[in-house]
Order: sequence, then C-alpha cells, then structure tokens
Amino acid sequence: MRQKLVVGNWKMYGSLAANLTLLTRIKEAAPALGCEVAVCVPFPYLAQARSVLGGSQVGWGSQNVSKQPQGAHTGEVAADMLIEFGCRYAIVGHSERRALYGETDEKAARKFDAACRAGIMPILCIGETLEEREQGVTAAVVTRQLNAVIAHVGVAAFARAVVAYEPVWAIGTGKTATPQQAQEVHALIRACVAGASTEVAAGLRILYGGSVKPGNARELFAMSDIDGGLIGGASLVAEDFLTICAATRS
Repeated sequence: MRQKLVVGNWKMYGSLAANLTLLTRIKEAAPALGCEVAVCVPFPYLAQARSVLGGSQVGWGSQNVSKQPQGAHTGEVAADMLIEFGCRYAIVGHSERRALYGETDEKAARKFDAACRAGIMPILCIGETLEEREQGVTAAVVTRQLNAVIAHVGVAAFARAVVAYEPVWAIGTGKTATPQQAQEVHALIRACVAGASTEVAAGLRILYGGSVKPGNARELFAMSDIDGGLIGGASLVAEDFLTICAATRS
C-alpha cells in the first residue's frame, strides 16, 4: 500500500515571521493528518525549516538542486549542501524551471541523478502545456519527459523517488484537470514505469500538481493512481494546506 504524500511548494514566497507561523501550525497538526507531509521551501529558509520541523513528522526539502557537485558554479546549490540542512526531498524539472529557465529533459535527468546520489528523494515534475493537450500529445510529452530520466539513471532509481504530474495549463490558473483526466495520465505514468519494472511501478508515488484546492482534493485523491499532491499556492495558507492533507483519508 502506497502511503499518501502531500508536499507544499512555496515557490518564491515567504518571510521568517510568516514561515514560523505556517511551519508551526503544520507541525502541530501533522500527527492527525493520516498522510506523509513535507514542505519544499526557498533555499534561504532551509535552516528555519530544519529548526522548526526537526524531530517532527513533517519533512522538508528544496525546490531545485544543481546537477553539478560542489565547484566553481556561482549561484548554484549542490545536493550535498542540501543534505547538511536535513533535506529529504528536492523538486526537479518543475514546469516553471523548464519554461522560464530553459531546463531540458536532460538537465532534469542530471538533477534527478545528483539528488539520488546524495541520498535526497527527487520529486520529478512532468506535464504538458495547454497547446500540447489541445494537440492531443499529452501522452507523448509525459512519456518523453519520464523516459529521459529512466534512460539516464535506470528505473531502479524510482524506488527512491516521487513523480508529480503537473498539467502546465492548470498551475496557478485556477483551472484543474478533472479527477478522471488526472487519473488517466497518472495511470499512463505508472504503466510507463511498469514497462521497465512492475515492482518499482507498484510502489511509485505519483502526485497531482495542478491547482489542488480544499474543494477538489478529496475527489482527486480518491483516484486509484493519485497518491497525493504537490501543492502550490494553497500550501502558503495553513488551513487550506491542512484541509488538503486531511483529504487523503478519503
């Protein structure tokens, strides 16, 4: 049985004072939520996340990681640096990184590899744009993005990884895929991994990451191949995030 996982992606938001209130509330509520909970915070707040969440049931991680080891790479953050801050997770291949910063499938694969080598669990984000969905190439896009990583690291690496399906057209737009649309792509992802290893596919947690809200979380999480969520804006509001987490009990 795959344990449900809900991860908050704070994106480039936060302040020390607001973070303290939010993290404390999540930490206090986590034992009763019935799922695994984590937050991926901006790099400057990793020390605060460790300080507040250390010893609790809530994990934390980064929103990015360098594909390079330590070296002359100004502005980058290496995986072994993240380990020193207790990071359990690192998001790689997020659609905003792909669209705004030119990250390719190959770069996402190398970042995935760097996280794995350091003992950090990568959360690999894959998904199609609105144009790609309208063209009917969702399956081709998602499998291409996934297979690029499998080809680089091997399917066994996914036994210690998470995949997040994020339809780009539903991120920050207020739109969301219907539960049936999301389930269809999640099942496709699991089948793609199963083509290389049925055992790894059966244990792989696949999160949905497209405008999950308190009002739609329960229906989404009830789908057989949706194992939780990667939550953007709603993760910045404690009660919304906690309601979404609690929806995994359905």
